[in-house]
Amino acid sequence: MGRASSVEQIPPDILEQLQALLRDPRVSQLDATAKINKVLEEQGHETVSKSAVNRYAQKMARVGQKLQEAREVSRMFIDRFGEDQTGEVGKLVNEMIRTLVFDITLKMQGETIDPDMAPELAKMVKNLSESMHKLEQAAATNTKREQEIKRLAAQQAADAAAKSMTRQGMSKDTVDAIKRDILGIAS
Repeated sequence: MGRASSVEQIPPDILEQLQALLRDPRVSQLDATAKINKVLEEQGHETVSKSAVNRYAQKMARVGQKLQEAREVSRMFIDRFGEDQTGEVGKLVNEMIRTLVFDITLKMQGETIDPDMAPELAKMVKNLSESMHKLEQAAATNTKREQEIKRLAAQQAADAAAKSMTRQGMSKDTVDAIKRDILGIAS
């Protein structure tokens, strides 16, 4: 397995500063490197090379691109299936997880993934699966709550309307028919 990047070995608070500098379009990589090296020197840490910062910036750009693609795919499916995360979207996510596991297995067989990483990758896929399961359960719970709130609101509206119509002298059959219409109940 490869050695960790010198950039990834700097303290987390300084790494965050570097990431902020790299995201700022007004700051060049050379300037970002100089500023971070100054901070590293002041705090008694080893400095990082321009090429290490460049490789790190390229890696972060690739990660950012992947995140952007994932957001676009997500947005596409939400547009297709709506905000309700249950049902079709849940099936889609499950299929995506299966595909991910399959891809990892193929890459391990093709030796493009270090076999020593297998336990960590398996753990990541397991955690992802568990997270998706919890999200789907939460979405189902929210959907049930929304439906119950709508049902209660409709019931209150129907009851209020029935009271008002009864006071105005409408027949019980007419009031019941209107109440069924409000509640969406077939006669």
